[in-house]
Amino acid sequence: MTDQPPARATLSAVPTAAVLGGLLLIGLTLLGYQIAQSIVDIKLLERSVEVKGLSEREVTADIAIWPISYNVADNDLGNLYLVLQDKNANVIAFLKANGFEDKEISSSAPAVVDKQAREYNDGSASAYRYTATSTITVYSSKVEAVRDTMTKLADLGKQGIAIAGDAYSTQFMYSKLNDIKPAMIEEATKNAREAATKFAKDSDSSLGKIKRANQGTFSIENRDSSTAHIKKVRVVSTVEYYLSD
Repeated sequence: MTDQPPARATLSAVPTAAVLGGLLLIGLTLLGYQIAQSIVDIKLLERSVEVKGLSEREVTADIAIWPISYNVADNDLGNLYLVLQDKNANVIAFLKANGFEDKEISSSAPAVVDKQAREYNDGSASAYRYTATSTITVYSSKVEAVRDTMTKLADLGKQGIAIAGDAYSTQFMYSKLNDIKPAMIEEATKNAREAATKFAKDSDSSLGKIKRANQGTFSIENRDSSTAHIKKVRVVSTVEYYLSD
């Protein structure tokens, strides 16, 4: 008889342990559901759409770099340099007569070649021993004056100066990009938002805040090969927006 009380205590502990186990199982199940639901909520918050917005403008170049080159040949080196000096003076006078100032005109040292001194001289006959190329460069903000003067190069030809090269060696540049950048970025961002709004509407969603944005790189190119003084400025902005139901 003395062994029965402990036996009753053991039997009564069995349902208590089962209840605790059941409660623990329910708690873990609820915890798992809550975690899963949180993950779903986070994923919903991460819904987004990435769009691109374009802005383009045509601008006129404000700087012109115009190299004027010509060639001279002679058998006497000293006389060659005298001819170069004379013709350089004629070219500069021509430019000044068309409205350019001294500060806009620069002369580079002539490139002289002695054909007899070249290592690869094959000994073939040549009318002149020395040839030289002289270049006078106009660097000016008078873009239209440069374009107009380029059409008058025949006047130099009448003075015996044969201009080498062509119009494609002239560079036209646009230096005021910072003046139009803010407006173009605003336009590109606006276009991106319009595209994102349409996407959200078509997918029965609502457009949220910006998740991330990339301004993009500005590019400046000639509008076409025949109008190098007219530039096309372009920027593409990439913007990612949150979406919600």
